[in-house]
Amino acid sequence: MAKVLCVLYDDPIDGFPPKYARDSIPHIAGYADGQTAPTPDAIDFTPGELLGSVSGELGLRKFLEANGHELVVTSDKDGADSTFEKELVDADVVISQPFWPAYLTADRIAKAKNLKLALTAGIGSDHVDLQAAMDKGVTVAEVTFCNSISVAEHVVMQILSLVRNYIPSYQWVVNGGWNIADCVERSYDLEGMEVGTVAAGRIGLAVLRRLKPFGVNLHYYDKHRLPVDVEEELGLTFHPNVESLAKACDVVTINCPLHPETEHLFDDAMIGKMKRGSYLVNTARGKICDRDAVVRALESGQLAGYAGDVWFPQPAPKDHPWRTMPNHGMTPHISGTSLSAQTRYAAGTREILECFLAGKPIRDEYLIVQGGALAGTGAHSYTAGDATGGSEEAEKYKKAS
Repeated sequence: MAKVLCVLYDDPIDGFPPKYARDSIPHIAGYADGQTAPTPDAIDFTPGELLGSVSGELGLRKFLEANGHELVVTSDKDGADSTFEKELVDADVVISQPFWPAYLTADRIAKAKNLKLALTAGIGSDHVDLQAAMDKGVTVAEVTFCNSISVAEHVVMQILSLVRNYIPSYQWVVNGGWNIADCVERSYDLEGMEVGTVAAGRIGLAVLRRLKPFGVNLHYYDKHRLPVDVEEELGLTFHPNVESLAKACDVVTINCPLHPETEHLFDDAMIGKMKRGSYLVNTARGKICDRDAVVRALESGQLAGYAGDVWFPQPAPKDHPWRTMPNHGMTPHISGTSLSAQTRYAAGTREILECFLAGKPIRDEYLIVQGGALAGTGAHSYTAGDATGGSEEAEKYKKAS
């Protein structure tokens, strides 16, 4: 019997929806690069249901308990007295989501004597100390590509929201006003702007494809250069480093993983290289941007706007300065957990568990760490090291709640 410890975000404040806004969602069988969507032996949920919160349980309870395994689900994840900390000691598998990450630090991995698999229900495993996982022989896996398009759509939405000054304009309506000049004094057309992505993997490339019809000039930086035919198709300008891209663009979107090489990549110096009045959108990881440098840039006007849905730590403390800085378009970490995406990442989580519990190989594209080394997608996207430091700040959120 395996003990599976699953950390999910809280249920809706008013309880589970008695009825959903839509009766169904489109079926997605595969992705643009040819990878198939998750293919578990079965699922015990209806696609389009709320699965990512505690009561949704990722649709796993029936499957796990029918096969003699134990499932513990909680949202209480921070601090020595948390349910997560207490249950971790004898857990074989830990499942967490980037939206409500259970930070698996080196200390926690050391305490978890039975831990064999750290599974991300979604994409992005930086909440796991990957170096500690390698050192302890813990497998790390995530459901690669399951919600990449969900995030790409969110990026495009937030770029347009910033450039067109949508959020303040909407607020004038809510407040009963009709102040057109106030609405448009910071509103511009995206058409003709220079727009670039830091990383052009699954999400970054999807963003570029979705922005092409807007008549913008597209730029990218990535460690792995795209094929020539893709560059020509989208009219892309490749940059040899992030600094070059930052200087050239009016809008920069960050779509790279968080690891020691990218932590605080956008600090005062990098943001200072951008054009005055540029826009920065970060749906990758909060720690890629220096928190206070972003605030300073918005206050000085170096940045005309900042948006994203990723913070550090998560959930963000109530006094986090990104909540109150000027000209921002921040949301909680929601881009990758739409009801559509939840269907895929819940199915992918089950597929990985089916393989793991049966002793079968996990898909190579789902692997981040295996056998003491970076593996699969992890070997392509990450570097060794740890980005979980400082996660104890999440305690501030609990104390302020």
